[in-house]
Amino acid sequence: MTSETDNLSVVVHAAGDLRLENRPVPEPGPNDVLLRMHSVGICGSDVHYWEHGRIGDFIVQKPMVLGHEASGTVVKVGTAVKHLKTGDRVAVEPGVPRELDEFCKAGRYNLSPTIFFCATPPDDGNLCRYYVHNANYCYKLPDNVTFEEGALIEPLSVGIHACRRGGVTLGSKVFICGAGPIGLVTLLIAKCMGASQVIISDLSALRLEKARELGADFILKVEGEKPQELAKKVTEYLGCMPEITIECTGAEACIQTGIYATRSGGTLVLVGMGPALVNIPIVNASVREVDIKGIFRYCNTWPMAIAMLASKKVDVRPLVTHRFNLEQALEAFETTKKGLGIKVMMKCEKHNKNP
Repeated sequence: MTSETDNLSVVVHAAGDLRLENRPVPEPGPNDVLLRMHSVGICGSDVHYWEHGRIGDFIVQKPMVLGHEASGTVVKVGTAVKHLKTGDRVAVEPGVPRELDEFCKAGRYNLSPTIFFCATPPDDGNLCRYYVHNANYCYKLPDNVTFEEGALIEPLSVGIHACRRGGVTLGSKVFICGAGPIGLVTLLIAKCMGASQVIISDLSALRLEKARELGADFILKVEGEKPQELAKKVTEYLGCMPEITIECTGAEACIQTGIYATRSGGTLVLVGMGPALVNIPIVNASVREVDIKGIFRYCNTWPMAIAMLASKKVDVRPLVTHRFNLEQALEAFETTKKGLGIKVMMKCEKHNKNP
């Protein structure tokens, strides 16, 4: 079925050193499945590891396969796996708890300090032909959900988790900072969860036009305004201050804007990862009782995301603007680095660019 030369993989060795390598096809353990990968999206974190060799305390110290936004087909199942079989199409949740600790028991396994996570040192990702993953974190895709939609469940899950943490519900008025891939999926989820009005800001006119296409009620191009000035514009567009702000850039000025913009008693959700330390108007948030919440990835989101995609309540397909075969990985990473389009999708099966 496979041979050692079949498993072409995208591997980062150190900052600036990205290679295509053939690796042995792995064997699944009792609780695992071997997947033939189909679609893997390139995330900003993949590019960051390539450019810098690290993200915060996560440092590439040995060659690491990139990729964590993924879907594929089961080609072999472990002896203890009962819910999947050869031929099943699945979406991969990249974070797998290594032990049943207090966070897992509380249903917040994403906070477990021992979690395995694809393409986070020292763990390999799945931007390759064949990949082994824990079967409990592989979710069968309905026939009407494509592989690409399955791969996009990972970023979609960030939007679900952010909107849950923010308390988005029927009638909510929401401000989203940043119209990159995460900001756009957050927009889709906020509208699906019942937000009556969503305003989204960004530096890029092209990304804001995409946000308009995806259902944003208002778009706001950032022109270098000070945070308080930008917050005032948000209020002018909405006719009131938003109850919920979801910050998807990590930029200090955007976090400041988020605090100033959010209605008293409202919630600011921090999604974007920026500098370790930022200056924020904490007294302003305190005296107005603006709750500041962080998120770390997601948990318990794949079933909801699959249901949304299968029911066609959410359409993520317009997010994919570029497709590359695995052999074109370097070109694909350069495209992502340059900020061209929205989502770059890698096709891991030979000679296959189908969704």
